[in-house]
Amino acid sequence: MKADIKKETDRGFGLQVVDNNGVEHKIGVLYDGEINSHLQNKYPDKAAKRSDEGNENVEQARRFAQYYVYCERGYDTVKPPRIHPERLNAVRVGIAELTESEFEQHFGDLYHQLRSYDDSNSDRVVEIPSAASSPDSVLYRKNVYLGVDPLETEFSEEAAAIAARHGLDLSPDRIDSMSLEDGDTVDLDGWTAASRELGALADAADGDLSDGLQIAGVSSLHMAYLDGRGEEHVTDASEPFDREPDARIELPVMDPGPLAEFQEYVNHNLACQVRDAFIRMGLEPPEPFRILGYGDFEAAEQYKTLEMYPNYIDPAEERAFC
Repeated sequence: MKADIKKETDRGFGLQVVDNNGVEHKIGVLYDGEINSHLQNKYPDKAAKRSDEGNENVEQARRFAQYYVYCERGYDTVKPPRIHPERLNAVRVGIAELTESEFEQHFGDLYHQLRSYDDSNSDRVVEIPSAASSPDSVLYRKNVYLGVDPLETEFSEEAAAIAARHGLDLSPDRIDSMSLEDGDTVDLDGWTAASRELGALADAADGDLSDGLQIAGVSSLHMAYLDGRGEEHVTDASEPFDREPDARIELPVMDPGPLAEFQEYVNHNLACQVRDAFIRMGLEPPEPFRILGYGDFEAAEQYKTLEMYPNYIDPAEERAFC
């Protein structure tokens, strides 16, 4: 995959992308990541007339265009955020650094739900809908959100001063005790303003806030399932923030093993999701992510059905990363 930004307007960018088949695409990417134009002369214009592989090649070009704008110009153009390889890896690192008790606090509901299939002593956290075609036809989901601990960044002194100006308490005890359910005691406007001010400071200084990245919250456990007619349904979830999640853990029914092993498995799943993000942009993943195993569910389905891809979820796959 190759790309070049040919022009910038007051709305976004015009790119030329050459895909892995040598096909040239002209793609417009707005500042918010929306694709507002896409021209190419190899594949049928309408998705319904393209082959499955043709559709995937077109989608690869679009994803790569969005990622290229992010890499070259810094705009948040990868949509949805949960397929952004850097965000996914930040979530992976954040989860790997959790203590076992912290991991259970965030993901214990998912763990115990999976355990309930084989362990009669583990109670089911959520009931399987009666419309599900079978108890095994379920994908369990947890959305994960990143946050920044400003005191762990290179701007810790500036962050403390910004917080003081907004009347905010950055002490660990106060932050750990905060809850979005206590809206009357949490100054959300103050926190939002301080976060933006710190972000602007880091941008102006070409600084890095990544050292302060941490798991800020997770959704409640929810699921996607198929009914008897093969139609997909998704149950409701309670989300900690009014924004798109940075990652989604989406697992089929499986034996999670002991909690510590499950934490390692979630780490591996997210590493595979990073791999999937690069693969589905038509790119070879960086060396640490040239691994096999289950990552993103949609990607796994594509690997099973499209000849253009090795089956990256199969640990015995010989075509991968040759």
